[in-house]
Amino acid sequence: MKSSVYTTVIVLLARSSTSFGFQASHQLKKTLSTHTSLAATQMADPATVSNRVFETDKRPIILFDGVCNLCNNAVNLALDWDPEGKLRFSALQSNVGRSLLQVNGRQADDISSIVVVTEAGAFIKSDAILVISEELSPVPLLPMKHLAKLGRYLVPQFLRDIIYDGVADNRYQLMGKRTECRFDADGEFEDRFVDDDLSLL
Repeated sequence: MKSSVYTTVIVLLARSSTSFGFQASHQLKKTLSTHTSLAATQMADPATVSNRVFETDKRPIILFDGVCNLCNNAVNLALDWDPEGKLRFSALQSNVGRSLLQVNGRQADDISSIVVVTEAGAFIKSDAILVISEELSPVPLLPMKHLAKLGRYLVPQFLRDIIYDGVADNRYQLMGKRTECRFDADGEFEDRFVDDDLSLL
């Protein structure tokens, strides 16, 4: 019973965009090679990047695997279920994402877990999912905040993380992997993706 609460959150976040009829169907993708070809001398240090990211915008940032179809569908879901725009997004593989990982004590190339970064720190694995869920409203006037808090207190973290790891470790087998990394979106959701140029000197 306890684990089913958290499993429901995972499944809802991971459903494909076609199943939910997302409005976030138009995406502008840039190849990973374009972003990672910048020389190290052109990059600001991680602490500077982090300061820039939160200097004028305090909204949490979700770092997601930009080549994972499961993760990208979850981003589409979060965009549709967060009409007030409480959350921002950046690919783990982006320069901003790599910098934020380092500032929060993780390896720059660690894409093993979704990460929610705030000005005060970061959340990973099941804690990150629950932090995200607290900001989502799948149905108007019916936020997921109470369900997420219930899951946090009723389901032990180690059990939540076992469920999370089971999905995360098999995410490419479940829904495949794209050849291009998603770094931003066009038009309607442009302000929801962190500008990767904030990482430049």
